[in-house]
Amino acid sequence: MIVFAKAPVPGRVKTRLLPVLTAVEAAELHRRMVFEAWTLSASFRPHAAVELHTDEPTAAWPEAHPRRLQAQGGLGSRMLAALTAGLASGHGRCLILGSDAPGLPRDHLQHLLDSTADVALGPCEDGGYYAISCRRVTPTMFDGVRWSTADALSDTERAATSSGLLVERGLPWFDIDVPEDLARLGVLR
Repeated sequence: MIVFAKAPVPGRVKTRLLPVLTAVEAAELHRRMVFEAWTLSASFRPHAAVELHTDEPTAAWPEAHPRRLQAQGGLGSRMLAALTAGLASGHGRCLILGSDAPGLPRDHLQHLLDSTADVALGPCEDGGYYAISCRRVTPTMFDGVRWSTADALSDTERAATSSGLLVERGLPWFDIDVPEDLARLGVLR
């Protein structure tokens, strides 16, 4: 299991929330959500290896070990590199969990881990996904995905299917991307 996260730098994370949160508040919210994702992932130990992959070195989340830097490139390239490395290290399935789906039930991840499909996606209500779990990957499985849009999930399904992978959807959840999402957390002012 890999938790994917950006370093919690004010003005660089959760920027779509800046109309209602300050840059510092948005960074702190992000830091807390990553910690929650890490804690959820760590609950699968000792049955699963868990790592934190960040976009740059950071002292945030000192409890999250081991950690690695994400590969260079766009999100699809970074995810493909992490999934490929995870599978190459001998794991039969590799899962990447995003860091912005607070309150995600453990059984949602278990469902993705139990999937017999090559790729299992945890769909978000906004058209993205909170996690991807893979038994197999291909170099073209993220081709043409429009990240951070309402089409990211369907684009990933299309690209992975076109790459010859069997794709399945898991249980739906929500994520925190825009000010309207904050109402779910009771954060709106």
